[in-house]
Amino acid sequence: MIDIRLNPPRPRWDVIIFTLALHLGVLLAFLPTNFSWSAVGVALFLHWLTVGLGISLGFHRLATHRSFKVPKWLEYFFILCGTLAGQGAVKGWVGYHRMHHLYADLPDDPHDSTLGFWWSHISWLMHEVPNRTKLSRFTKDIADDPFYQFCHKHYIALQVALAVLLYGLGGMPFVVWGIFVRLFVGFHSTCFVNSACHKFGYRNHEVDDRSTNCWWVALLTFGEGWHNNHHAFQSSARFGWRWWEVDIVWLTIRLLEKLRLATNGKTTNSTFNLRN
Repeated sequence: MIDIRLNPPRPRWDVIIFTLALHLGVLLAFLPTNFSWSAVGVALFLHWLTVGLGISLGFHRLATHRSFKVPKWLEYFFILCGTLAGQGAVKGWVGYHRMHHLYADLPDDPHDSTLGFWWSHISWLMHEVPNRTKLSRFTKDIADDPFYQFCHKHYIALQVALAVLLYGLGGMPFVVWGIFVRLFVGFHSTCFVNSACHKFGYRNHEVDDRSTNCWWVALLTFGEGWHNNHHAFQSSARFGWRWWEVDIVWLTIRLLEKLRLATNGKTTNSTFNLRN
C-alpha cells in the first residue's frame, strides 16, 4: 500500500495528451460552421447509446457487477457501445471499478475521494496509480473472451471508425458534436460519479465510504448518480429506490425483461464476488 501524497505517482502522458486534445477539440463547436441541430441530435443519441446503454448498462451493471443476464450477442452489443464511449479499454474500466468497490475511499481505491475532488474526478486517470498491477486479478472472468479482447485492444480504432462514419453522414458538424462534444460530456458525466457522488448530495444508507446520491449526476448518466444506493447494494441492477430517484437504465433492464431479453435482474447484494 503506497500513500500517493508521500510518493507522487508518475504521469501518464498519453492519457494527458489525449485529454488535452479532446478538450481543445470541443472548442470547435463554437465555430458557426460546425453547428447544426441535426449534429446536436446525433450527439444526444450517441450519448444515450454509449453512456446509457454502453457504460451504465453494459460496462457497469452487466460486465462489472453481473446484476442481470442477457444473451451473449446482446451483451457484446452493449460492450461495443461502452467501448465507443471512449472511457478507456473495457478490462481496465471493469477492473478499476471492481477495485473501487473493494477498497472504496481507502488507499487502494484508484480514485480515492479522500485525496480530493480533482484526484477522484480526473487526475487519477492521468497518473500511474500504485495498484494498477492488480488489475488482472479483477478481470479473470472476461480476460479470455475474444470479443472483450477485441474491444479492449481496438477501442481507439473503433472511435476513429465512428468519426469517419459521422463525417460521411454529416461532415465536420457531425464529427465535432458526435465525437468531441459527446466524448467530453460523457467523460465528465462518468467522472462525476467518482468525484461529485463522493462529496455532494444525500445518503440513504450508512456505508463505510463517502458515497452520496446526487440528482444531477443521475440525470447526466441515466441513473448512475444514485451512488450511495449502489454502494449499499452493489450487486443490484436497480440504483434508484425512492420515487424521485429516476433510474433510466433500470427501466431499460425491466423493459428487456418484459421482452425476454434479460433475466436474473438482481435487487439485492447476494451475488458476484468482486474478489474473483
